[in-house]
Amino acid sequence: MGSTQAVAAVKRVLREAEYGKVKIGHGGTLDPLAEGVLPIALGEATKLAGRMLDASKVYEFTIAFGEETDTLDTEGEVVARSDRRPPIAAVAAILPHFTGAIEQVPPAFSALKVDGRRAYDRARAGEEVELAARAVTIHSLALANDRTAMPVDSAFATTTGRSDPYDPAAPLELADSITLVAHVSKGTYIRSLARDIARALGTVGHVTYLRRTKAGPFTESQAISLDLLNEIGKGARLEDHLLPLEAGLDGIPAHILDWTSAQAARQGRVVSGQALPVGLFLGVHAGVPVALMESDGSTAKVVRGFNLPDTAKKEDT
Repeated sequence: MGSTQAVAAVKRVLREAEYGKVKIGHGGTLDPLAEGVLPIALGEATKLAGRMLDASKVYEFTIAFGEETDTLDTEGEVVARSDRRPPIAAVAAILPHFTGAIEQVPPAFSALKVDGRRAYDRARAGEEVELAARAVTIHSLALANDRTAMPVDSAFATTTGRSDPYDPAAPLELADSITLVAHVSKGTYIRSLARDIARALGTVGHVTYLRRTKAGPFTESQAISLDLLNEIGKGARLEDHLLPLEAGLDGIPAHILDWTSAQAARQGRVVSGQALPVGLFLGVHAGVPVALMESDGSTAKVVRGFNLPDTAKKEDT
């Protein structure tokens, strides 16, 4: 299931549960092969969808060596083969070279537009797709499970056993596949990262497993399954599974606005006349998010306003 189908599933469930027409958005496209965390925003929270798209992501993925496909995953046709398998020690050593600010060429089968058409539409039509390299950031890249002292047998599938790749006395073991965890910036293509790692190791490869374990502030532990989503359509309480709007603003401080300032912010006017934090903050009144605001310490302007009910009266605050 892709992101668009997931949004459609949520719309269907809310319709079945008679919640009426609800605006829905998602916080980050997933490849058809991929599984894992997909933030879904409802109502006023859709105003934060852009922030979610811009957030960093964490992926766990497996590279199988020996074949490269046109889609760079298992969905495509094989376009290159190699009998070479990289030594396990070489795999471990190459990872720092793909950490930090790097340039990568997106896959031809991607949603990027080329002269007004999606790259994957052109690729499926048999056209040659030339995409420019783009700058991305790999915040961290490590062997799966333990980031520092990973047991070899859970990170590698090898051709002749699983000895310690860091022991110079051990036989030179060759990896058929490798499972990695990457924390990446927006715009990073894991399929391209896998392709480039394989090529740097003197072979070719493609992604056989891809799971997003974190999207912005949202982790797998906060996610619900599609089965549980369907239960909502049959009468289970949606409210029991909703996160507050503030969950999409993890790391941004909240600041309590007085009644006058809250009214000004709701009307999109500049707020002043009270002590304000410097930088980006969430303006709150009577426990209700009013607006995402930017301040120089003396005045604050509205970056994004939220139309949420606030029953507090001036004399009550």
